[in-house]
Amino acid sequence: MQDRAQLTYRFDNWRAISAGIVESASGTFLLLMAVRWFHANDTAKGLIATGGSVGYLLAPLIVSFVEARGWPTSIAAARLCAIGAISFLISAAIPIIPVFVLCGVIAMATASAIIPLMTQIYQENYGAKERGRRFSRTLMIRIGATVAFTEIGGLVLKEHIGYSRYILFIFGIAMATAAICLKRIPSSPLANSGSTHPLRALRFAKSDRLFRLTLMNWMLMGTGTLMMQPLRIEYVANPKYGQTWDVLTIALLTGVIPNAVRLVLSPFWGWLFDRANFFVLRVVLNIGFMLSIVTFFMSNTFTGLLIGALIYGISNAGGDIAWSLWVTKFAPPPRVAEYMAAHTFFTGCRGVIAPVLSFQLIAANVSMMTLGWISAGLIVGGTLLLVPEIPFGKSARPATALADRTIDSD
Repeated sequence: MQDRAQLTYRFDNWRAISAGIVESASGTFLLLMAVRWFHANDTAKGLIATGGSVGYLLAPLIVSFVEARGWPTSIAAARLCAIGAISFLISAAIPIIPVFVLCGVIAMATASAIIPLMTQIYQENYGAKERGRRFSRTLMIRIGATVAFTEIGGLVLKEHIGYSRYILFIFGIAMATAAICLKRIPSSPLANSGSTHPLRALRFAKSDRLFRLTLMNWMLMGTGTLMMQPLRIEYVANPKYGQTWDVLTIALLTGVIPNAVRLVLSPFWGWLFDRANFFVLRVVLNIGFMLSIVTFFMSNTFTGLLIGALIYGISNAGGDIAWSLWVTKFAPPPRVAEYMAAHTFFTGCRGVIAPVLSFQLIAANVSMMTLGWISAGLIVGGTLLLVPEIPFGKSARPATALADRTIDSD
């Protein structure tokens, strides 16, 4: 077990460098290219913003497919990354808006679709008392790579926006490198569920009450945050909002500063995840996301934007770990990938709808301030759902007894 943990940790750390570079694509550069290079319309920008969410939406199908083929989870994840690498390279070779949008969506979908497979790997290869700590350290590497490449990419694109083709090429190489690293991580095929339904992972949302309530919180809170996340770029990059920041400053406010804060605070949140009541942790993070939205979108000064970016980074550091690992506190160990697939499916539902909705509301002349208050209200609603469940947050695993019986009855 210790050998598997060390091998996983080593190659996942190497993969984290590539993952950090690719993360800057979804966090900053793809939307920045859409606005400044292609001068894309609101529909195209909305589609670009949904790329990662498409992968989440497809997660139950992918988990079902991988289970049916009997592929080791790391090999399946490597093959998905290879598809993403090809997509980025095509978008670099053919820089026209339809290809850019399609390939960007495919590439980011593959990057997010591997998450349930990775969560299963962490469940199998890391012990419960070290999972958050190891993951947070790998996350630090990924965030460091995101910060560094966002800064470098911002400098390159400040020189000339046409250099976007070279940035896309680098994204392709990064995903290919991630695929190579994933092939070296030890893993096992997914446990056979005995069912052939492609969306069978969603049954846990019905059979496990605590899991269902937590998903409802994620739905409200996540819709609020995902509505505003792509608008961070729009708000500081589009002159119609009275902002005149250059590319480097935009990269600083939307990528470098939030990710630098994530880098510093990830070990703290990893330590806290292994020890704290999960629902208390989630409530605190929700409040942080709400404050970051209100502060960022109610300001048109650098100081206000900076404070909003800092609060967002603090919340995002804990949100990364909570979002990625929380099912390991709820799911029966053989079913972690399926629980995570259900979680990512609903993340995909809101992730596809929320950015498109927010850009369409902007096109209908709804103000950024109004959207910010709507988002804050959704986050408050999700938070209130969790408050009665706080007593169950310290030790969530016993709540899965019903889910275990459901597995047997299937």
